[in-house]
Amino acid sequence: MEKAMHQAHGMGYAEYSNKHENRMLVEKRRERDYAASQQIVAEVNRKVHNNLS
Repeated sequence: MEKAMHQAHGMGYAEYSNKHENRMLVEKRRERDYAASQQIVAEVNRKVHNNLS
């Protein structure tokens, strides 16, 4: 898990958990990534449903 945290966010869990600033940066990035993935899913679903009609 520590390695994944470093790869994804450039910091270890200790650094993440000790600084509120770091937590906020990581959580904002996660929110943006989630929103982007939701848009991709919606677009793919639209394309699939349009091709089935």
